[in-house]
This record gives sequence, C-alpha cells and structure tokens, in this order.
Amino acid sequence: MAPAPMSGESPHGHAGSARRILALVSVLLPIAFLIGLLGWAALRVGERRGRIPINIRGGEVPIKPRPARDVTLTLFDGRTLRLADLKGRVLMIDFWASWCPRCRAEVPLLARVYTEYRSQGVEFVGVAIWDTAEAAEAFLQEHGITYPNGLDGAGRIAIDHGVTGIPEKYFVDRRGMIRRKLIGPVSEEVLRRMLDDLLAAQ
Repeated sequence: MAPAPMSGESPHGHAGSARRILALVSVLLPIAFLIGLLGWAALRVGERRGRIPINIRGGEVPIKPRPARDVTLTLFDGRTLRLADLKGRVLMIDFWASWCPRCRAEVPLLARVYTEYRSQGVEFVGVAIWDTAEAAEAFLQEHGITYPNGLDGAGRIAIDHGVTGIPEKYFVDRRGMIRRKLIGPVSEEVLRRMLDDLLAAQ
C-alpha cells in the first residue's frame, strides 16, 4: 500500500512542480548554450587576431602581375587616400601591426629610405591590420613615420590583397600594376633594388 500523502500535500502537487521545473530547465538550457557559444566565438576571433602569422624570414614571393585594387584608405590624420590617385608613381604598400616585432625592427629603415626616394616619384603607404587606432598611432609617432598610414582593423584590405602574414609588402609600378611581393622583414639593399628596378622600368 502506498504511503499516505503528508498533510496539505497531494500527489498532483508533486507532479505539477516537476513539470514546472522541467519547463524552466528546457528554457534556460538553450539560453545558456547560446551564451556559451557566443563567448567561444568571441574568443576564437580574438585568438585569430592575435595569431596572424608573423613572417620571420624575408624574401620575394613570385606573383603574377595584376592591377592594384582601387582601395580607399582613411588615414590617421583624417584624410582619405585612394590608391588609384597615386598612379604615375612607384608605390610600396606595407602591411604591418604595432604588436609585430619584425615590423618594429624594420620601420626605421622604411622611414629612412622613404625620405630619400619620395622626391624620385616613390610613395609608401602603410596599412595597419588587426590593430587598434590608439596603438597604431602611438607606433607611428614613436618612430616618426611621415608617409601615409591608415587602419584596416578588420583586415578587409589585407584579405583582398592576399596577405598571409606580416610584415608583407606589395610593389606597384607607375601604371598601377602590382609587380613584386615581399614577405617578412626587408633589408635596405633589397628594398632599394626593388624601387630602383621599378623606377627604371618604362
């Protein structure tokens, strides 16, 4: 014989409470799962941003010449720069980040060569990728960089160019064709040779 229910308690009351608890759990579990999934995704995005490959070794990568993209870049000084407007000049596009040790190591060289070559029809454009405006601007001020630089925080310009790591440089001739690509830190000798070759080309 089943035990008699306690005073003031009915078998139907137990069943109703259990159903309410199950209903509450069925609502809360999907919400908890969704919050956990969003948190995991955010961590993965941050992980990818922090782990974009740093090109330790430098060298030229053979590429098929192609027209440079007509990219519009908002510079740190507030101006807007269209790469297409630089046609007629030899252009070096440098993809970098303030947290990249190799980028930091080579920037004095870039600043020095730019100062020398800009009067010869050469322009450098720096694109800070997967970086913050505050850190990138502090980097530029620290090293006294005077050539145009802008932020590609989401990496869209880098992806469109096929950037696979940093530092990475693309060299564009006077006709607006990407002719050469360098990965990793560049030596002064190689950089000068690249620029001289493009300046000499007709």
